[in-house]
Amino acid sequence: MRRRLGPAALVIAGALALAGCGGSDSESGDSGSGSGKAELSVGSAYMPQPVSNEMAAGFFTVTNKGSAADELTSVTSDIAGQVTVHETVGSAMQEVKGLKVPAHGELVLKSGGNHLMFEQLKRKPKEGQTVSVELHFAHSGPVEVEIPVKSATYRPTTGH
Repeated sequence: MRRRLGPAALVIAGALALAGCGGSDSESGDSGSGSGKAELSVGSAYMPQPVSNEMAAGFFTVTNKGSAADELTSVTSDIAGQVTVHETVGSAMQEVKGLKVPAHGELVLKSGGNHLMFEQLKRKPKEGQTVSVELHFAHSGPVEVEIPVKSATYRPTTGH
């Protein structure tokens, strides 16, 4: 499904282009550690302070140390009416139903690439605050993540 970008989304997209991806916070998912299962953890999470009152973006890396792939299927957060998962193909972003987390691999959400869009914001997050999200996967249990809000122009010094 393709969506046209409105003026607010274009402003957000511009801000996203200025932001990088990184950080060192890490949270683990309750996904089990037996063979044939995904073993998920989330790190490098951040949200650039939104420049719009309606939308924000989120970035992080899901690491899977398990022997089975999984898929990020949805995200919920108390600050947004909805959180959508997007992939970027060329210069166009499009909403998708899910993103694969390969076995023994990573799903990287970063500026200019795959990312979350927080839409219908109930409050505008400010730099220094955190945003709570719950990641939902096709096979693993939900993973709760506290995403720190960074400056709108934040560029991490480590990470991707």
